[in-house]
Amino acid sequence: MNAEPKEKRPLSDVVERMWAQALVAVSSVEEEAAQVVQRLQAVAGWSQDEMRRQVAEVSERLTSQRQALEKGIEEGVRRAVAKLRVPRRDQIQALQGRLDRLAARLDKLDPKRPS
Repeated sequence: MNAEPKEKRPLSDVVERMWAQALVAVSSVEEEAAQVVQRLQAVAGWSQDEMRRQVAEVSERLTSQRQALEKGIEEGVRRAVAKLRVPRRDQIQALQGRLDRLAARLDKLDPKRPS
């Protein structure tokens, strides 16, 4: 059994990697769908107009499914981050401002205090 500690990565890196993998998978499906439609044209003897109609229909479905996938991933990430209670950037900036004001007040009370 491997007793080495598992490398911890920032959540943003993990999410970014997962998102990239999902996009690669979706792109692969889109390419494969285009190839299937072309094969169907040859087998079914479709005209160019029928081919364009079929490609447009498949493309429309894939776009819809891709948008649903993106929305699902974004919502999942949003829920995961909410559970972690990660502070937002504006909350961190507000806290930093409060700390700066407190440090300034402490400096006024004890000017000899090291900064």
